[in-house]
Amino acid sequence: MGVFLGLLLNGFIFLSLVPFIPFVLTYTINRLKGKEKKPAISMAMDVTTPFLYIAVAALFNNTFNTKTGFYIFLLILLLGIGLIGGAQNRLKGKVDYKRLFRAVWRVSFLLLSIGYIALLITGILQYITQ
Repeated sequence: MGVFLGLLLNGFIFLSLVPFIPFVLTYTINRLKGKEKKPAISMAMDVTTPFLYIAVAALFNNTFNTKTGFYIFLLILLLGIGLIGGAQNRLKGKVDYKRLFRAVWRVSFLLLSIGYIALLITGILQYITQ
């Protein structure tokens, strides 16, 4: 059991280091299974988001020499849930939790992808200039 958990953990860490690999793998598998392009991309986005959270938090911690990156992004996620949920409640009078979490998850993918690229470039430039 310990070997299996170790392999699983190492695989998760590797996929967090290069979060575009889960995106490409998920998209390719879904397209090979016969799914249309849009649902395949949506599934790939959903699968890649947790890997992006970990990667961006680690890059943030390395870039700014802190240990709070994960908590900052968790706080931003919770604020997004609150803002979008409040907007749904004002507009429709009720909160559709499935749509709420899907919207926050997809917006997180977009923002974290941008953050990943920006922090990766910043980290590379910091490494080169040291």
